[in-house]
Amino acid sequence: MKSFAMDKQSGKPGLASTLLQYRIGPLPVPVFLVLAAITVLAALNRKLPNDMIGGFAVLMLLGFLLGEVGARIPLLRHIGGSAILCLFVPSALIGYDLLHADMLKALTTTMKTANLQYFYIACLVAGSILGMNHRVLVQGFMRMFLPLLVGTIAAVVVGMLVGLAFGYSPMHTFFFIIVPIVGGGIGEGILPLSIGYAEILGRSQDGLIAMMVPAALVGNVVAILASGILTWLGERRPGISGNGVLVRSGDDQALLHNEHNEHLDAPLNLSLMGAGLLISCAFFILGSLLSLYTGIPGPILMIVAAALLKVSRVVPPSMELGAYQMYKFVSSNLTFAILVGLGALFVSWKDLAHAFSLAYVAICASAVVALVLSGYLVGKWLNMYPVEAAIVTACHSGLGGTGDVAILSAANRIGLMPFAQISTRIGGALMVVLATLLLKWFH
Repeated sequence: MKSFAMDKQSGKPGLASTLLQYRIGPLPVPVFLVLAAITVLAALNRKLPNDMIGGFAVLMLLGFLLGEVGARIPLLRHIGGSAILCLFVPSALIGYDLLHADMLKALTTTMKTANLQYFYIACLVAGSILGMNHRVLVQGFMRMFLPLLVGTIAAVVVGMLVGLAFGYSPMHTFFFIIVPIVGGGIGEGILPLSIGYAEILGRSQDGLIAMMVPAALVGNVVAILASGILTWLGERRPGISGNGVLVRSGDDQALLHNEHNEHLDAPLNLSLMGAGLLISCAFFILGSLLSLYTGIPGPILMIVAAALLKVSRVVPPSMELGAYQMYKFVSSNLTFAILVGLGALFVSWKDLAHAFSLAYVAICASAVVALVLSGYLVGKWLNMYPVEAAIVTACHSGLGGTGDVAILSAANRIGLMPFAQISTRIGGALMVVLATLLLKWFH
């Protein structure tokens, strides 16, 4: 009798061993199939818990599956395919009434009643900002400040002019197209933006997310394409490319030399992760408390508070480490699940299909191109390598950390990640805060 684990005659792995080598997300294929079968059977027999237990099962199974598929489809995988599928497929499933009712109930309870996306935002904001290397944060931001500032202004001006040419109002173009592109992604940008916009405008968060998500996706794709073109240009004109070095003097290498020593290489500490979880929740609560006295939405104040505390070095390093490790856990395991929930409940398939028009894509593309060209020109003026300066500036329009990886990978310059994170996280956070304050002022 043959063993499933090993063919005794040939000595080759059997079917079970072969399947265990393949994974869907972190799960071996057989394990994923068993867990999926349990969840589906529970839903069919109306035994799927209508709470976070059932919701997590549905969200994570779909998230792992769609994230894995998106990462393997040729071409799509290079333009944020995982995020795109996690948003679009659940939206289509709901739009065509293909998701079992009990699964939708559990998913809705987890996302809307339990507000899982708020927990996700709290962990992302607190951990990502507190976890940054202080020296890289301060000095890196000083180096990238002018390219980011000029690039953002150029993106706003050009995007609004193109929007006017296609009949879009400047207000709509700025708040619902350009800001989502440069807001730092979906988790750190569009989610807090949608909460702030909803409070100010008195509108539903669902519709606002559906309006802003397409802009972020198109902007990310254009940034990836621009990164590839810049790399091609640098190969043909070696004088404008530093092959991964940002500053012509090479000073950025000295700046980045100790970047990994602070948090990235620290061993996992489960107790500190618990502290980080509490700190993340406290930041969100602090934002809600301060909003009573300022009128500014809580998630926006949470971003400001985290940045100020990081720069002032008030938080003990061990607590920063705990918040960072909690952020890494949540972002690694729940990002795709959150995107599935957003796609299912907050992104209308009908509205999404109507959003992608020639005019809409032209506005998004023109804003990103203006951003990248400004980074190129200002970087050259500041004695940076123009190609690297433009690529880092392009990350300002990326889909968060995932977008940064895609943009830098397309350019084969993953070593610029610390600067890209400043461009995405800090630049995005500043845009979220500024846009919310401006909307409150103009409304």
